[in-house]
Amino acid sequence: MWSMEADEAAAMIAGRLQSYDFTGRVADLPYRAASPGLKAAAVLVPLVWHADGATVLFTRRTDHLSSHPGQVSFPGGKLENGDVSAQAAALREAREETGLPESSVRVLGSLPDYVTVTGYLVTPVVGLLHPPLALAPAPDEVAEVFEVPLPLLLDRQAYSRHDYVRDGVAGQYLSLQWDRHTIWGATAAMMWMLADALGGASF
Repeated sequence: MWSMEADEAAAMIAGRLQSYDFTGRVADLPYRAASPGLKAAAVLVPLVWHADGATVLFTRRTDHLSSHPGQVSFPGGKLENGDVSAQAAALREAREETGLPESSVRVLGSLPDYVTVTGYLVTPVVGLLHPPLALAPAPDEVAEVFEVPLPLLLDRQAYSRHDYVRDGVAGQYLSLQWDRHTIWGATAAMMWMLADALGGASF
């Protein structure tokens, strides 16, 4: 059963997501506009409501995967034919990757779609989870599941900027360090967007 504090937090987050006036920039980095030919995908941004402080759940991909091996990410993936919505895809992928039942996720809303440098149009679906979590990570996809304190992730000044060159085109990406994990790229950008949407809220 959800506590009054969790109910209040859920209502606040849902309201902020619904009214989020996205500026078109992630930190001070330009936002890629959607274009034809992008592959639709969705991720779940899982906020875990602990009594002593909220966290965000991440996965670390196994090193043998052909796509983004070893990277920290949110549970998620491409929309499949049976998915009726991005939300359905995010919940399905979270279940397949971590064992998290769809029924245990309280969906609060979505962030603006994010276009990745690899050609995906990703819908970040934000959900609230109530511990304890009975997870069973898929060993062929997920090397590790871990949680990061939400207040750290909501500090927009904690994100660093880095230069890169891909196919001769220069760009920048965000990263954030926690413990031995580096959260970077699209995952860091979507987390920054949530911090921006929540506008300095404390948990």
